[in-house]
Amino acid sequence: MLAPDFPPGLPWLNTDGPILIADLRGKFVLLDFWTYCCINCMHVIPDLKRLEEKYPELVVIGVHSAKFPNEQKVENIREAILRYDLEHPVVVDNQFLIWKQYGVSAWPSFILIAPDGQVIGSASGEGIFERLDPLLPGLIQEYERRGLLRAERLAFSPLKNADAASGSFLSFPGKVVADPGSRRLFVSDSNHHRILALSTEGAVLEVIGSGRQGRGDGPFAEATFFRPQGLALDGDHLWIADTENHLIRRADLSSGRVETVAGTGLQGHAGQAGGPGLQQALSSPWDLTVLGEYLYIAMAGTHQIWRLDRRSLATEPWAGSGREGLVDGPLAAAQLAQPSGICSDGQSLYFVDSEASALRVCKGDEVSTLIGTGLFDFGDLDGPFAKARLQHPLGICCQDGAVYIADTYNHRIKRADLLARVVETVAGSGSPGRIDGAAEMAELREPGGLAFLDGSLYLADTNNHRIRVYHPRDGTVLTMPVEGPPPRPAAKKGRQAREKGCTTCGVPGLDTGIFDRALRSRGMK
Repeated sequence: MLAPDFPPGLPWLNTDGPILIADLRGKFVLLDFWTYCCINCMHVIPDLKRLEEKYPELVVIGVHSAKFPNEQKVENIREAILRYDLEHPVVVDNQFLIWKQYGVSAWPSFILIAPDGQVIGSASGEGIFERLDPLLPGLIQEYERRGLLRAERLAFSPLKNADAASGSFLSFPGKVVADPGSRRLFVSDSNHHRILALSTEGAVLEVIGSGRQGRGDGPFAEATFFRPQGLALDGDHLWIADTENHLIRRADLSSGRVETVAGTGLQGHAGQAGGPGLQQALSSPWDLTVLGEYLYIAMAGTHQIWRLDRRSLATEPWAGSGREGLVDGPLAAAQLAQPSGICSDGQSLYFVDSEASALRVCKGDEVSTLIGTGLFDFGDLDGPFAKARLQHPLGICCQDGAVYIADTYNHRIKRADLLARVVETVAGSGSPGRIDGAAEMAELREPGGLAFLDGSLYLADTNNHRIRVYHPRDGTVLTMPVEGPPPRPAAKKGRQAREKGCTTCGVPGLDTGIFDRALRSRGMK
């Protein structure tokens, strides 16, 4: 099959203009069908970067085919490209035109095109580096022998410096937690790879992490992280979900040191039984909360809730079978969908399943859904729980008989009354932006983590690179002016080792034989 050309008129990012398949003759082309909400799509980003760096004969083209309405906006896709440091061209395929041309059915999916424009094969799911790395050397040799290969690396025009352009001290802040005793806030300054301790006036009181990407333990000024997210306080200990390192870290606020307590640095997978903290691989831990003797972990990468014994540091899966879905029932049998925010009212655990746009609760030995009906049911509706709809919520906070939700892709903050079983918007007009003032008119942009302190709700307004404050007493939203030392220059980025995952957003499993079968049919294997 000759690869069809990209339909005209589609927006392109990370390049000076539209690209034609003919422009790529002489190159192997890997089409990556993705949507920026999808954890599996995030997991393949390191694979794509490894392939791009190792093989100048290969060009990656991202085809962004959005799941959620919010993901269709070019500006939001641009922010995702900046957040995840993508340098290859991306075409915006909102109408699924390219998707349909190639018969794609899941995120992420891949199409490999030969230098002569012929489609070699396709695959879905994670582990694309492990699939292609053994095949590409032979393919390169064959097409070089035929005189069809251009070996020089093509140059594009990647976007840069999101936080610098925004004028903010922060870069994609993910989560926030409050310390009522010291009246401090801790913020995961995710794309600066560090944690900040802030006063309620926005002064930087302490910096945890050098600001360089890595996974090193040690003094606060030397420790390194990789896009940390969730935080939980436990006395003098601050637990940190070091998300893209697939680790749980612990910062001792008394000694000023960081240590790794769980994870191996390799991405884990569903089906693991658990074990000693440092021997157990984790998968994109996204949020944390403490309840009783345990630290509970929203393990977005395996669609589960895990828990860590705070004394022994042993870890184990606690809720969720590892299969993506929205199915209630006993803890081990329930299906979750990329849990990304978790909190406790002291008795039960509440969490948001971002891919199911759902609010759920673990009470006793059961998982129940309060808001949400399925993986592809979403919207922006207040009212009774049974009729309410969210769109990819990422943050949650328990307070006074209610759960506050960062309804991320609706750019709103909502309050779910657990007794009345009604949800209402308390902040955000629903239009993305950065306007302070009356809560119902204020503008947010993909808010994330939430934390109450002194009667006010502090929120990580992720794509505005700011901390915002909702004041229930007077119904206003204001921006916290964060000031402090600038982040250190980023070091050369390393690539993270990982184990192969096997879950595709919405479609489980990976066909590991399609590339092989395609090559055999062409007499090349």
